[in-house]
Amino acid sequence: MGGNRQSEARRVRSRLKHPIIDADGHWLEYPPVMREVFRRIGGEAAVQGLAMANQRVRESLGMALDERRRRRIGQEAFWAAPSENTLDRATAMLPRLLYERLDDLGIDLAVVYPTAGLRFPRLLDRELRRAACRAYNVYTADQFREFSAAVIPMYTPEEAIEELEHAARQLGYKVVMVGSLMRRPVSALAEEHPEASRFVEWYDVIGVDSDHDYDPVWAACRELRIAPSFHTGSRSILLRNSPSNFCYNHIGHFAAAGEAVCKALFFGGVTRRFPELNFAFLEGGVGWACMLYADLVGHWGKRNRQALERTNPSKLDRAALLDFAQRYGRAAVGEAMRRGEGIEVDSHATGGPTDLDDYFRCQIERPEDIRELFVPRFYFGCEADDPINAWAFDRRANPLGARLNALFSSDIGHFDVPDMAGVVPEAYEPVEHGRLTADDFRDFAFANAVRFWGEVNPDFFTGTAVETPAAAVLAQPPARA
Repeated sequence: MGGNRQSEARRVRSRLKHPIIDADGHWLEYPPVMREVFRRIGGEAAVQGLAMANQRVRESLGMALDERRRRRIGQEAFWAAPSENTLDRATAMLPRLLYERLDDLGIDLAVVYPTAGLRFPRLLDRELRRAACRAYNVYTADQFREFSAAVIPMYTPEEAIEELEHAARQLGYKVVMVGSLMRRPVSALAEEHPEASRFVEWYDVIGVDSDHDYDPVWAACRELRIAPSFHTGSRSILLRNSPSNFCYNHIGHFAAAGEAVCKALFFGGVTRRFPELNFAFLEGGVGWACMLYADLVGHWGKRNRQALERTNPSKLDRAALLDFAQRYGRAAVGEAMRRGEGIEVDSHATGGPTDLDDYFRCQIERPEDIRELFVPRFYFGCEADDPINAWAFDRRANPLGARLNALFSSDIGHFDVPDMAGVVPEAYEPVEHGRLTADDFRDFAFANAVRFWGEVNPDFFTGTAVETPAAAVLAQPPARA
Protein backbone atom coordinates (compact mmCIF):
# COMPACT_ATOMS: atom_id res chain seq x y z
CA MET A 1 0.00 0.00 0.00
CA GLY A 2 2.79 2.42 0.90
CA GLY A 3 4.41 2.10 -2.53
CA ASN A 4 1.12 2.74 -4.33
CA ARG A 5 0.35 5.81 -2.24
CA GLN A 6 3.88 7.14 -2.80
CA SER A 7 3.39 6.79 -6.53
CA GLU A 8 0.03 8.53 -6.25
CA ALA A 9 1.56 11.37 -4.23
CA ARG A 10 4.27 11.81 -6.85
CA ARG A 11 1.67 11.81 -9.62
CA VAL A 12 -0.38 14.51 -7.92
CA ARG A 13 2.71 16.62 -7.34
CA SER A 14 3.88 16.18 -10.96
CA ARG A 15 0.57 17.55 -12.27
CA LEU A 16 0.88 20.78 -10.30
CA LYS A 17 2.56 23.98 -11.44
CA HIS A 18 3.40 24.98 -7.89
CA PRO A 19 5.17 23.43 -4.89
CA ILE A 20 3.47 21.95 -1.82
CA ILE A 21 4.31 23.24 1.65
CA ASP A 22 3.30 21.24 4.69
CA ALA A 23 2.57 23.87 7.33
CA ASP A 24 2.19 21.48 10.26
CA GLY A 25 3.83 18.09 10.36
CA HIS A 26 4.96 16.49 13.62
CA TRP A 27 7.93 14.53 14.75
CA LEU A 28 7.98 11.96 17.53
CA GLU A 29 10.70 12.80 19.99
CA TYR A 30 12.54 9.80 21.44
CA PRO A 31 12.25 9.99 25.28
CA PRO A 32 15.47 8.19 26.31
CA VAL A 33 17.59 10.54 24.20
CA MET A 34 15.50 13.56 25.20
CA ARG A 35 16.08 12.92 28.88
CA GLU A 36 19.83 12.80 28.52
CA VAL A 37 19.97 15.82 26.23
CA PHE A 38 17.65 17.79 28.52
CA ARG A 39 19.85 16.95 31.50
CA ARG A 40 22.92 18.17 29.64
CA ILE A 41 21.26 21.38 28.47
CA GLY A 42 18.99 22.36 31.36
CA GLY A 43 19.93 20.17 34.30
CA GLU A 44 17.48 18.40 36.57
CA ALA A 45 14.85 21.14 36.17
CA ALA A 46 14.59 20.36 32.46
CA VAL A 47 14.34 16.62 33.15
CA GLN A 48 11.64 17.22 35.76
CA GLY A 49 9.78 19.45 33.31
CA LEU A 50 9.90 16.69 30.70
CA ALA A 51 8.49 14.19 33.20
CA MET A 52 5.84 16.63 34.44
CA ALA A 53 4.65 17.36 30.89
CA ASN A 54 3.88 13.68 30.33
CA GLN A 55 2.45 13.06 33.78
CA ARG A 56 -1.24 13.76 33.06
CA VAL A 57 -1.45 11.29 30.19
CA ARG A 58 0.55 8.65 32.03
CA GLU A 59 -1.55 8.95 35.19
CA SER A 60 -4.85 8.91 33.29
CA LEU A 61 -3.95 5.76 31.35
CA GLY A 62 -2.75 4.11 34.54
CA MET A 63 -6.09 4.57 36.32
CA ALA A 64 -9.04 2.24 36.24
CA LEU A 65 -12.13 3.65 34.52
CA ASP A 66 -14.08 3.82 37.78
CA GLU A 67 -11.30 5.84 39.37
CA ARG A 68 -11.27 8.30 36.45
CA ARG A 69 -15.04 8.66 36.85
CA ARG A 70 -14.62 9.28 40.58
CA ARG A 71 -11.98 11.94 39.99
CA ARG A 72 -13.55 13.27 36.73
CA ILE A 73 -10.32 12.78 34.81
CA GLY A 74 -10.54 12.53 31.04
CA GLN A 75 -9.62 9.49 28.97
CA GLU A 76 -6.35 10.24 27.19
CA ALA A 77 -5.05 8.91 23.90
CA PHE A 78 -3.70 5.39 23.89
CA TRP A 79 -1.99 3.75 20.90
CA ALA A 80 -1.37 7.26 19.59
CA ALA A 81 1.57 6.71 17.21
CA PRO A 82 1.98 4.80 13.91
CA SER A 83 2.82 1.17 14.62
CA GLU A 84 1.71 -1.14 11.81
CA ASN A 85 3.37 1.21 9.31
CA THR A 86 6.93 0.93 10.61
CA LEU A 87 8.35 3.14 7.87
CA ASP A 88 6.09 6.01 8.91
CA ARG A 89 6.97 5.48 12.57
CA ALA A 90 10.66 5.71 11.72
CA THR A 91 10.02 8.73 9.50
CA ALA A 92 8.32 10.56 12.35
CA MET A 93 11.24 9.83 14.65
CA LEU A 94 14.21 10.45 12.35
CA PRO A 95 14.52 13.88 10.68
CA ARG A 96 16.98 12.66 8.03
CA LEU A 97 14.57 9.96 6.91
CA LEU A 98 11.72 12.48 6.71
CA TYR A 99 13.87 14.72 4.54
CA GLU A 100 14.77 11.79 2.29
CA ARG A 101 11.09 10.84 1.85
CA LEU A 102 9.67 14.29 1.06
CA ASP A 103 9.60 13.67 -2.71
CA ASP A 104 7.77 10.37 -2.18
CA LEU A 105 5.24 12.20 -0.03
CA GLY A 106 4.72 14.89 -2.70
CA ILE A 107 5.94 17.63 -0.35
CA ASP A 108 8.53 20.26 -1.30
CA LEU A 109 8.99 21.86 2.13
CA ALA A 110 7.80 20.68 5.55
CA VAL A 111 7.58 22.74 8.73
CA VAL A 112 7.73 20.45 11.74
CA TYR A 113 6.03 20.93 15.11
CA PRO A 114 6.52 19.05 18.39
CA THR A 115 4.62 16.16 19.88
CA ALA A 116 5.88 15.89 23.46
CA GLY A 117 6.96 19.53 23.24
CA LEU A 118 3.37 20.70 22.76
CA ARG A 119 2.87 20.50 26.52
CA PHE A 120 5.97 22.35 27.75
CA PRO A 121 4.65 25.95 27.49
CA ARG A 122 1.69 25.07 29.77
CA LEU A 123 3.65 23.66 32.71
CA LEU A 124 2.55 25.50 35.84
CA ASP A 125 5.90 25.52 37.62
CA ARG A 126 7.89 28.46 36.26
CA GLU A 127 11.34 26.93 36.75
CA LEU A 128 10.39 23.62 35.13
CA ARG A 129 8.53 25.37 32.31
CA ARG A 130 11.42 27.66 31.44
CA ALA A 131 14.00 24.88 31.65
CA ALA A 132 11.97 22.43 29.55
CA CYS A 133 11.21 24.99 26.83
CA ARG A 134 14.83 26.11 26.61
CA ALA A 135 16.16 22.55 26.52
CA TYR A 136 13.61 21.54 23.89
CA ASN A 137 14.46 24.48 21.64
CA VAL A 138 18.19 23.83 21.82
CA TYR A 139 17.65 20.11 21.20
CA THR A 140 15.26 20.55 18.28
CA ALA A 141 17.31 23.26 16.58
CA ASP A 142 20.10 20.71 16.29
CA GLN A 143 17.68 18.26 14.64
CA PHE A 144 15.88 20.49 12.13
CA ARG A 145 17.48 23.94 12.10
CA GLU A 146 15.13 26.78 11.17
CA PHE A 147 12.16 24.79 9.82
CA SER A 148 10.98 23.36 13.09
CA ALA A 149 8.96 25.28 15.68
CA ALA A 150 10.44 26.68 18.87
CA VAL A 151 8.12 26.43 21.87
CA ILE A 152 7.51 29.75 23.65
CA PRO A 153 6.10 29.94 27.20
CA MET A 154 3.59 32.77 27.65
CA TYR A 155 2.72 32.86 31.35
CA THR A 156 4.32 36.30 31.44
CA PRO A 157 5.37 38.59 28.59
CA GLU A 158 8.88 38.70 30.03
CA GLU A 159 9.48 34.96 29.77
CA ALA A 160 8.00 34.90 26.28
CA ILE A 161 10.25 37.69 25.02
CA GLU A 162 13.35 36.14 26.56
CA GLU A 163 12.69 32.78 24.88
CA LEU A 164 11.73 34.43 21.58
CA GLU A 165 14.99 36.38 21.56
CA HIS A 166 17.04 33.28 22.33
CA ALA A 167 15.22 31.10 19.79
CA ALA A 168 15.45 33.60 16.95
CA ARG A 169 18.79 35.30 17.56
CA GLN A 170 20.84 32.50 19.12
CA LEU A 171 19.31 29.36 17.60
CA GLY A 172 18.14 30.72 14.25
CA TYR A 173 14.46 29.73 14.49
CA LYS A 174 12.05 31.18 11.95
CA VAL A 175 8.96 29.37 13.31
CA VAL A 176 7.53 29.59 16.82
CA MET A 177 4.64 28.01 18.68
CA VAL A 178 3.49 30.37 21.42
CA GLY A 179 1.56 29.18 24.45
CA SER A 180 -2.06 30.06 25.14
CA LEU A 181 -4.91 29.06 27.43
CA MET A 182 -2.60 29.42 30.41
CA ARG A 183 -4.12 28.12 33.63
CA ARG A 184 -4.36 30.77 36.33
CA PRO A 185 -5.86 30.81 39.83
CA VAL A 186 -9.14 32.62 40.53
CA SER A 187 -8.19 35.58 42.73
CA ALA A 188 -11.32 35.57 44.88
CA LEU A 189 -10.89 31.90 45.74
CA ALA A 190 -7.20 32.33 46.46
CA GLU A 191 -8.06 35.13 48.89
CA GLU A 192 -11.19 33.70 50.50
CA HIS A 193 -10.68 29.93 50.23
CA PRO A 194 -6.97 29.32 49.64
CA GLU A 195 -7.27 25.62 50.44
CA ALA A 196 -9.72 25.16 47.54
CA SER A 197 -8.19 27.56 45.05
CA ARG A 198 -5.83 25.01 43.51
CA PHE A 199 -8.83 23.03 42.24
CA VAL A 200 -10.38 25.92 40.28
CA GLU A 201 -8.65 27.69 37.41
CA TRP A 202 -9.44 30.08 34.61
CA TYR A 203 -7.81 30.01 31.17
CA ASP A 204 -6.00 33.10 29.93
CA VAL A 205 -6.67 33.68 26.23
CA ILE A 206 -4.03 36.49 26.13
CA GLY A 207 -6.07 38.90 23.98
CA VAL A 208 -8.75 40.27 26.34
CA ASP A 209 -9.12 40.19 30.13
CA SER A 210 -5.61 38.88 30.68
CA ASP A 211 -3.56 39.45 33.79
CA HIS A 212 -0.82 40.81 31.50
CA ASP A 213 -0.36 43.12 28.54
CA TYR A 214 1.01 40.96 25.73
CA ASP A 215 1.63 43.79 23.27
CA PRO A 216 5.37 43.70 24.07
CA VAL A 217 5.39 40.06 22.89
CA TRP A 218 3.76 40.95 19.58
CA ALA A 219 6.18 43.87 19.23
CA ALA A 220 9.07 41.44 19.74
CA CYS A 221 7.63 39.10 17.09
CA ARG A 222 7.40 42.04 14.70
CA GLU A 223 11.01 43.03 15.39
CA LEU A 224 12.25 39.46 15.01
CA ARG A 225 10.13 38.96 11.86
CA ILE A 226 8.30 35.99 13.31
CA ALA A 227 4.67 35.04 12.62
CA PRO A 228 3.26 33.46 15.82
CA SER A 229 1.41 30.17 15.61
CA PHE A 230 -0.80 28.50 18.20
CA HIS A 231 -1.08 24.76 18.66
CA THR A 232 -3.08 24.63 21.87
CA GLY A 233 -5.83 22.13 22.62
CA SER A 234 -8.69 22.03 25.08
CA ARG A 235 -8.92 18.26 25.54
CA SER A 236 -9.86 16.93 29.00
CA ILE A 237 -11.14 20.24 30.34
CA LEU A 238 -14.67 21.59 30.77
CA LEU A 239 -17.02 19.97 28.22
CA ARG A 240 -14.33 17.65 26.77
CA ASN A 241 -13.64 15.54 29.83
CA SER A 242 -15.15 12.09 29.33
CA PRO A 243 -13.50 9.52 31.61
CA SER A 244 -14.21 6.71 29.11
CA ASN A 245 -14.16 8.06 25.54
CA PHE A 246 -11.04 9.65 24.04
CA CYS A 247 -12.75 10.57 20.75
CA TYR A 248 -15.40 12.49 22.68
CA ASN A 249 -12.61 14.52 24.26
CA HIS A 250 -10.57 14.88 21.08
CA ILE A 251 -13.18 15.91 18.52
CA GLY A 252 -13.26 19.68 18.24
CA HIS A 253 -10.79 20.42 21.01
CA PHE A 254 -8.21 22.16 18.79
CA ALA A 255 -11.01 24.15 17.16
CA ALA A 256 -12.38 25.26 20.54
CA ALA A 257 -8.95 26.39 21.74
CA GLY A 258 -8.22 28.14 18.45
CA GLU A 259 -11.53 29.97 18.46
CA ALA A 260 -11.01 31.18 22.03
CA VAL A 261 -7.60 32.70 21.28
CA CYS A 262 -8.46 34.02 17.81
CA LYS A 263 -11.58 35.72 19.14
CA ALA A 264 -9.59 37.20 22.02
CA LEU A 265 -6.88 38.57 19.73
CA PHE A 266 -9.52 40.14 17.50
CA PHE A 267 -11.57 41.73 20.30
CA GLY A 268 -8.33 42.76 21.99
CA GLY A 269 -7.51 44.86 18.94
CA VAL A 270 -4.23 43.04 18.33
CA THR A 271 -4.64 42.91 14.55
CA ARG A 272 -5.50 46.62 14.58
CA ARG A 273 -2.35 47.54 16.50
CA PHE A 274 -0.07 45.01 14.75
CA PRO A 275 -1.16 44.88 11.10
CA GLU A 276 2.28 43.59 10.11
CA LEU A 277 1.82 40.28 11.95
CA ASN A 278 0.07 37.09 10.89
CA PHE A 279 -1.26 34.49 13.36
CA ALA A 280 -1.90 30.79 12.70
CA PHE A 281 -4.16 28.35 14.57
CA LEU A 282 -3.18 24.79 13.83
CA GLU A 283 -4.92 21.44 13.57
CA GLY A 284 -8.46 22.68 14.26
CA GLY A 285 -9.54 23.08 10.64
CA VAL A 286 -11.22 26.15 9.21
CA GLY A 287 -14.93 25.49 9.82
CA TRP A 288 -14.85 27.18 13.23
CA ALA A 289 -13.05 30.17 11.69
CA CYS A 290 -15.73 30.59 9.02
CA MET A 291 -18.39 30.55 11.74
CA LEU A 292 -16.44 32.96 13.95
CA TYR A 293 -15.87 35.40 11.10
CA ALA A 294 -19.56 35.34 10.19
CA ASP A 295 -20.56 35.79 13.85
CA LEU A 296 -18.20 38.75 14.27
CA VAL A 297 -19.84 40.47 11.33
CA GLY A 298 -23.35 39.57 12.49
CA HIS A 299 -22.87 40.58 16.11
CA TRP A 300 -21.33 43.90 15.14
CA GLY A 301 -24.45 44.75 13.16
CA LYS A 302 -26.56 44.30 16.31
CA ARG A 303 -24.15 45.30 19.10
CA ASN A 304 -22.11 48.20 17.74
CA ARG A 305 -22.48 51.40 19.74
CA GLN A 306 -25.07 52.94 17.46
CA ALA A 307 -27.09 49.73 17.14
CA LEU A 308 -27.16 49.32 20.93
CA GLU A 309 -29.40 52.37 21.18
CA ARG A 310 -32.21 50.22 19.80
CA THR A 311 -32.21 48.34 23.11
CA ASN A 312 -31.38 51.25 25.43
CA PRO A 313 -34.00 51.07 28.23
CA SER A 314 -34.28 54.87 28.25
CA LYS A 315 -35.72 54.72 24.71
CA LEU A 316 -38.73 52.65 25.78
CA ASP A 317 -42.10 54.47 25.61
CA ARG A 318 -43.57 53.01 28.76
CA ALA A 319 -46.92 54.76 28.34
CA ALA A 320 -47.38 53.23 24.88
CA LEU A 321 -46.32 49.80 26.16
CA LEU A 322 -48.85 50.06 29.01
CA ASP A 323 -51.54 50.97 26.50
CA PHE A 324 -50.74 47.85 24.43
CA ALA A 325 -50.78 45.70 27.59
CA GLN A 326 -54.16 47.03 28.67
CA ARG A 327 -55.68 46.47 25.24
CA TYR A 328 -54.14 43.08 24.41
CA GLY A 329 -52.85 41.53 27.62
CA ARG A 330 -54.52 39.87 30.56
CA ALA A 331 -55.59 42.07 33.44
CA ALA A 332 -52.72 40.90 35.66
CA VAL A 333 -50.16 42.05 33.05
CA GLY A 334 -51.66 45.53 32.80
CA GLU A 335 -51.93 45.90 36.57
CA ALA A 336 -48.29 44.86 37.16
CA MET A 337 -47.09 47.14 34.40
CA ARG A 338 -49.10 50.07 35.81
CA ARG A 339 -47.21 49.58 39.08
CA GLY A 340 -43.92 49.76 37.14
CA GLU A 341 -42.97 46.15 37.74
CA GLY A 342 -40.90 44.08 35.36
CA ILE A 343 -39.81 46.88 33.04
CA GLU A 344 -36.11 47.70 32.94
CA VAL A 345 -35.59 51.44 33.33
CA ASP A 346 -31.99 51.79 34.56
CA SER A 347 -29.87 52.41 31.47
CA HIS A 348 -26.75 52.46 33.67
CA ALA A 349 -27.04 48.78 34.68
CA THR A 350 -24.47 47.61 32.15
CA GLY A 351 -21.92 45.84 34.34
CA GLY A 352 -19.43 48.67 33.90
CA PRO A 353 -17.41 47.58 30.86
CA THR A 354 -14.63 49.86 29.64
CA ASP A 355 -16.76 50.77 26.65
CA LEU A 356 -20.30 49.71 25.78
CA ASP A 357 -19.13 48.77 22.30
CA ASP A 358 -17.40 45.37 22.59
CA TYR A 359 -15.56 46.15 19.35
CA PHE A 360 -14.07 49.43 20.57
CA ARG A 361 -10.47 48.17 20.59
CA CYS A 362 -10.84 47.23 16.92
CA GLN A 363 -12.17 50.65 15.89
CA ILE A 364 -14.82 49.18 13.61
CA GLU A 365 -16.78 51.71 11.58
CA ARG A 366 -18.22 49.41 8.90
CA PRO A 367 -18.48 45.64 8.32
CA GLU A 368 -15.60 45.74 5.85
CA ASP A 369 -13.28 46.77 8.70
CA ILE A 370 -13.93 43.38 10.31
CA ARG A 371 -12.97 41.64 7.09
CA GLU A 372 -9.74 43.65 6.83
CA LEU A 373 -8.73 42.96 10.44
CA PHE A 374 -9.63 39.26 10.38
CA VAL A 375 -9.15 37.74 6.95
CA PRO A 376 -5.59 38.83 6.03
CA ARG A 377 -4.14 38.32 9.50
CA PHE A 378 -5.42 34.88 10.57
CA TYR A 379 -4.46 31.49 9.11
CA PHE A 380 -5.95 28.08 9.89
CA GLY A 381 -4.26 24.70 9.77
CA CYS A 382 -6.39 22.06 8.01
CA GLU A 383 -5.72 18.35 7.76
CA ALA A 384 -5.81 16.76 4.34
CA ASP A 385 -8.96 14.66 4.79
CA ASP A 386 -11.12 17.41 6.35
CA PRO A 387 -14.21 17.81 4.11
CA ILE A 388 -14.81 21.31 5.49
CA ASN A 389 -11.65 22.78 3.92
CA ALA A 390 -13.53 23.98 0.84
CA TRP A 391 -15.67 26.32 2.99
CA ALA A 392 -12.70 28.65 3.43
CA PHE A 393 -12.68 29.43 -0.29
CA ASP A 394 -16.44 29.85 -0.82
CA ARG A 395 -17.03 33.56 -1.42
CA ARG A 396 -20.79 32.97 -1.60
CA ALA A 397 -20.93 31.52 1.91
CA ASN A 398 -18.48 33.80 3.72
CA PRO A 399 -19.67 37.34 4.51
CA LEU A 400 -18.42 40.15 2.27
CA GLY A 401 -17.08 37.69 -0.30
CA ALA A 402 -14.14 36.64 1.84
CA ARG A 403 -11.76 33.71 1.30
CA LEU A 404 -10.19 32.57 4.54
CA ASN A 405 -6.57 31.45 4.74
CA ALA A 406 -6.64 27.67 5.05
CA LEU A 407 -3.22 26.00 5.37
CA PHE A 408 -2.39 22.47 4.26
CA SER A 409 -1.28 20.82 7.51
CA SER A 410 -0.52 17.13 7.19
CA ASP A 411 -0.30 16.16 10.89
CA ILE A 412 2.09 13.40 9.85
CA GLY A 413 3.56 11.56 12.81
CA HIS A 414 0.27 11.29 14.69
CA PHE A 415 -2.38 8.55 14.93
CA ASP A 416 -4.80 10.23 12.52
CA VAL A 417 -2.39 9.78 9.58
CA PRO A 418 -2.20 6.02 8.90
CA ASP A 419 -0.14 6.55 5.74
CA MET A 420 2.04 9.64 5.25
CA ALA A 421 2.07 9.12 1.49
CA GLY A 422 -1.71 9.52 1.44
CA VAL A 423 -1.99 13.09 2.70
CA VAL A 424 -1.24 14.91 -0.57
CA PRO A 425 -3.65 12.75 -2.64
CA GLU A 426 -6.33 13.23 0.03
CA ALA A 427 -5.77 16.98 0.06
CA TYR A 428 -6.17 17.05 -3.74
CA GLU A 429 -9.41 15.04 -3.83
CA PRO A 430 -11.68 18.13 -3.50
CA VAL A 431 -10.19 19.43 -6.76
CA GLU A 432 -10.97 16.14 -8.50
CA HIS A 433 -14.51 16.23 -7.10
CA GLY A 434 -15.12 19.86 -8.07
CA ARG A 435 -15.27 21.33 -4.57
CA LEU A 436 -12.03 23.29 -4.98
CA THR A 437 -10.59 24.96 -8.05
CA ALA A 438 -6.96 24.56 -9.04
CA ASP A 439 -6.34 28.12 -7.86
CA ASP A 440 -7.97 27.35 -4.51
CA PHE A 441 -5.69 24.34 -4.10
CA ARG A 442 -2.65 26.42 -4.96
CA ASP A 443 -3.52 28.80 -2.14
CA PHE A 444 -4.31 25.95 0.24
CA ALA A 445 -1.21 23.86 -0.42
CA PHE A 446 1.31 26.58 -1.18
CA ALA A 447 0.55 30.28 -1.46
CA ASN A 448 -1.16 30.75 1.92
CA ALA A 449 1.82 29.23 3.71
CA VAL A 450 4.12 31.52 1.76
CA ARG A 451 2.08 34.56 2.78
CA PHE A 452 1.78 33.49 6.41
CA TRP A 453 5.52 33.33 6.97
CA GLY A 454 6.80 35.41 4.05
CA GLU A 455 4.76 38.55 4.65
CA VAL A 456 6.30 38.83 8.11
CA ASN A 457 9.76 37.63 7.04
CA PRO A 458 10.45 38.13 3.32
CA ASP A 459 13.65 36.06 3.70
CA PHE A 460 11.86 33.06 5.19
CA PHE A 461 12.16 30.89 2.08
CA THR A 462 15.60 32.05 0.97
CA GLY A 463 17.81 29.08 0.20
CA THR A 464 14.94 26.58 0.10
CA ALA A 465 13.61 24.50 -2.77
CA VAL A 466 10.64 26.88 -3.05
CA GLU A 467 12.57 30.18 -2.97
CA THR A 468 11.73 31.34 -6.51
CA PRO A 469 8.00 30.46 -6.61
CA ALA A 470 7.60 31.84 -3.08
CA ALA A 471 9.09 35.16 -4.16
CA ALA A 472 6.60 35.26 -7.04
CA VAL A 473 3.70 34.79 -4.60
CA LEU A 474 4.93 37.58 -2.32
CA ALA A 475 5.19 39.90 -5.29
CA GLN A 476 1.45 39.55 -5.97
CA PRO A 477 -1.44 40.80 -3.81
CA PRO A 478 -3.56 37.97 -2.35
CA ALA A 479 -7.09 37.44 -3.69
CA ARG A 480 -8.89 37.29 -0.35
CA ALA A 481 -12.02 39.31 -1.02
